[in-house]
Amino acid sequence: MKRNLLLFTAFLTVICTTAWAQPPFIGPPPPDHPMWNHLFPPELVMSNQKAIGLTPQQQEAIRAALKKAQARFFDLMWRLHAEGEEMDLLLRQQHVNEEEALEQLNKMLEIENEIKRTHFPLLVRIRNVLSPEQRAQLDAIRKQSPHDRQGPIRPPEGPLPQGGPP
Repeated sequence: MKRNLLLFTAFLTVICTTAWAQPPFIGPPPPDHPMWNHLFPPELVMSNQKAIGLTPQQQEAIRAALKKAQARFFDLMWRLHAEGEEMDLLLRQQHVNEEEALEQLNKMLEIENEIKRTHFPLLVRIRNVLSPEQRAQLDAIRKQSPHDRQGPIRPPEGPLPQGGPP
């Protein structure tokens, strides 16, 4: 029984910590998700705006959508962190009340869903600002690029090759 409780507590802690570590823009859907083919994360558009010929009007429309979403993301992340602290307090107790822990988890999941409900319309707005040609160019960039799906190159993980960086 104690072992199961410890495993449950560890599992919830990992989930909560992962949720807290998310940046304001929750990452794109997994690459194999069908909607990925139709939506473009802001980072990809911003890092390729010259390549796709983004007009000043399009830049302003995307900036306005980002500002609106960022304000909402900030509020939601603040709330998520506060609820995460409450979860942490519950899980630190010698005996965890399962009902209270599940209730707290539901609060956190609702906030995460609000984040997703804020993120999705942002991606749709960005898509609607882009012309069909620009969307095709971004698709091509996404397929050809050694970058990750969001645009910028990230340093490789793991140990550096012998001799240090190139």
